Amino acid sequence: MINYEDDTAIEFLNLSYKKLEELNLKNKERRRDRTEENLKNLEKEYRKILKEQQKIKAVIVAFSDLEGRFHTLDYDKKYLLECNDNLTFDGSSVKGFSKVNNSDLRLKLDWASFYFLPADIFGEGKVMIFADIYTQENKPHNSDFRGRLKEYIKILKTKDIEANIGTELEGFLVNGLDAEMNFKEENGFELVSLGGYYHSLPKDKLKLFIDSTAEAQRALGFENEKDHPEVAPSQFELNYKYTDPINASDQIQLYKLVARQIAENMGCTATFLPKPFMNINGSGMHTNISLSKKGKNLFYVGQKDSSISKFGQEFIDRVLSNANEICLVLNSSVNSYRRLDPRYEAPNQIKFSFSDRSSMIRIPAGNSDSTRIEVRSVASDANPYLAIYTLLRIGLEGPKEVLVKKGKRQRTRTLPDNIFDAIRVFKYSDIMTKILGEEAKNNYSQLKEKTADRAQKELGRYVKKSEVIFHHEITNQYLWNEY
Repeated sequence: MINYEDDTAIEFLNLSYKKLEELNLKNKERRRDRTEENLKNLEKEYRKILKEQQKIKAVIVAFSDLEGRFHTLDYDKKYLLECNDNLTFDGSSVKGFSKVNNSDLRLKLDWASFYFLPADIFGEGKVMIFADIYTQENKPHNSDFRGRLKEYIKILKTKDIEANIGTELEGFLVNGLDAEMNFKEENGFELVSLGGYYHSLPKDKLKLFIDSTAEAQRALGFENEKDHPEVAPSQFELNYKYTDPINASDQIQLYKLVARQIAENMGCTATFLPKPFMNINGSGMHTNISLSKKGKNLFYVGQKDSSISKFGQEFIDRVLSNANEICLVLNSSVNSYRRLDPRYEAPNQIKFSFSDRSSMIRIPAGNSDSTRIEVRSVASDANPYLAIYTLLRIGLEGPKEVLVKKGKRQRTRTLPDNIFDAIRVFKYSDIMTKILGEEAKNNYSQLKEKTADRAQKELGRYVKKSEVIFHHEITNQYLWNEY
């Protein structure tokens, strides 16, 4: 007989933001060591937490598709512990992976990426683990660039090279729920604030949004540095400490997810379209890269602030020499080519500079610890795993030409100004075939062609409905089939 007298509701996990920050910073530090031994120890420990912590009810398993769209599944905790080696999903419903007649794919948990979550955003009693995508035959999928980035970092580790990535991701806060899906050309988006760079009232809607998002990022262990309204009205940017490439990419996906949920709670939409408004600055994801060997910064030359080592200059030359070939990876949507307009601080010129912000690459002033390169042409909607993987491999392995001869100025070259030209260069690029592999490259270009075919080749003077609702971070099966 069931005893109904003791039918007390279970109180699920709901940690304070302070406690969340403490736990997630500890986890972040421990995942820096990705040796097999440490990964096994972390898996054992996190399994124990799931098993013994009765207040945890579910695990959110997170992964990204080929275009960079973030996907999540909620698994019951007990089921996940029993079946974690056989977690499958329908790959034909996720872009870039498989067809209907061969659709089952596997999720392999990356236990090191264990996050305790804010209950007010994700719900009580939940934690998150990122996953890599495997084929039916239990092999890494060649279109999963989180997994491929992990493998490349292992290769660099054998050469004693360590990469650090710091991103500066911008977005816009606009009025209304689902503002992107409900976009109308005649009205456009509605700004929530008319302030500008560093300018907002303390209780302005944009400032309240930034404050709430920053608090959530701090709780997730981002190690916040600064946050502020950006140059354009209703635009925001939240900065946090550099980290390893995998963690940096995971944090970008979390940043977007958290920002969108907080915006929805306020009756708004956080959009990461690169250019949702005409005649004002667009949104980028400036990507800062530094490389070190045995603790020594490989980009630092040790002479003066405005300088970079020979190794660093060669890295820059390789990226710039292949700028057109990698453009589709860094600017992956129809809308992103609106952003590459030099009138609005957009980095469309294929050159490097210590100060000119219209340059594709900038070299910020630095010292032995902070010398780095900043790739400014990365759009806010790029797949972070694919973009960082491509930049590292191109910078270290790509063919290069001498772009600046001694005593001469850099010749001015520019990036493509529309996605059709970027697709054409990408498709015929031998270096992109080498870097991505033929299958992943073909899958990616086909996805981009399908989206481009739903848009007009000439961008024109106003943002079109097609470039918004068919954007890879926005569209759903219903919208796609409506065309």
